[in-house]
Amino acid sequence: MKTLDDKVAAVTGAGSGIGRALGLELAGRGCRLALSDVDAAGLAETERLLTGRARAVTTSVVDVADEAAVLAWADEVVADHGRVNLVVNNAGVALSGTVASLSTEDYRWIMGVNFWGVVHGTKAFLPHLEASGEGHVVNISSVFGLTAQPLMSGYNASKYAVRGFTESLRQDLALTRSCVSATCVHPGGIKTNIARAARVDASVAGATGKSAEASSREFERSFITTPAKAAEVIVEAVRKDKRRVLVGPDARVFDAMARIAPAGYQRLITGVVRSRGAK
Repeated sequence: MKTLDDKVAAVTGAGSGIGRALGLELAGRGCRLALSDVDAAGLAETERLLTGRARAVTTSVVDVADEAAVLAWADEVVADHGRVNLVVNNAGVALSGTVASLSTEDYRWIMGVNFWGVVHGTKAFLPHLEASGEGHVVNISSVFGLTAQPLMSGYNASKYAVRGFTESLRQDLALTRSCVSATCVHPGGIKTNIARAARVDASVAGATGKSAEASSREFERSFITTPAKAAEVIVEAVRKDKRRVLVGPDARVFDAMARIAPAGYQRLITGVVRSRGAK
């Protein structure tokens, strides 16, 4: 997909952050847009920002954890736009707490959005992408799909799952000589509201010596890349048909840590988190 001009792009989680920035970036590349989010107000604001910038925009309130809703949305996108060439499974949530304290329902919740949302979006749109004659799937993993972190087992599990699923998907598509390709994206710290919107268990305060609010604020200070920059990198990765994309200098650092010291990095990160709690 050398050019995105006049292509139809579907983006989940478009009510804020990377999803909203992708809508603006894709509009600038000449795309027709189908946007979804569970947050109706955020989605409406994204649509307002796109007024006069995009050739066409449709929006739908969709919970990506709901397979039937995603399937219906995919059919709606094709009915509205005639085809779909690109789907970006971006919607995601965060969860923090120790394994001992988090409930199985907590894990089901985060996997429902972060992993099953990606599976639902991929499966729902794949036949339509095939029918377009030129399609691409972008699934958003994370730097936490490259390295594990303490207190983030649910988030890590979901993002590692997205990575494995997408890398296998790319190979399936190549093996079957499909006209569709796939890219897995690993953003580092992006300046979004995901930390503030996260579910944070009380065990985080016990483990770090800081309140949930203080931990979230400290975590947000490590976010160094803007959503706009992330969107630009992701869209260029689609154009260049990259298998894997690291977004931000911190993503490259964590990737190098995992390659150089796949066991040792865990002690390093745990030590850093412990030292921050002692301050």
